Amino acid sequence: MKESAPKYTDKESIESLIKKLNLPPLTPDSQDWEYTSADSSRVDEFITYYENNQLNKNEKFTLMIVIISSFDDYLSEGIGTENNKLWNRIKQNLLQDYELHINTIHYWALDKSDLEDCFSITPYIREMRT
Repeated sequence: MKESAPKYTDKESIESLIKKLNLPPLTPDSQDWEYTSADSSRVDEFITYYENNQLNKNEKFTLMIVIISSFDDYLSEGIGTENNKLWNRIKQNLLQDYELHINTIHYWALDKSDLEDCFSITPYIREMRT
């Protein structure tokens, strides 16, 4: 039987990424750590780490959410000039590990919402739907 894609991050993967990438600590009050740990200034660093390091399935799943959330912030802030370059790298990794990230893609695509009321990254993510 084919293993289904993760739908949620797990504590073990979060703690591993905290150590590996010096991310904000997980506290008893932490909620949505993978979104609140986003950092628009570190998008390129996060993508590079994803591409060049041995990560297990759950670490990849969790890190991709941090990457996408960070890129969404990057787009929202309107400070970046590397939008297409960064997006192409993210998209390549999403395609490479498509089955792993299918639930993440659906979450950020906001399939039932208008583009006027969406995340900044939603138009990019909607390119991923097949």
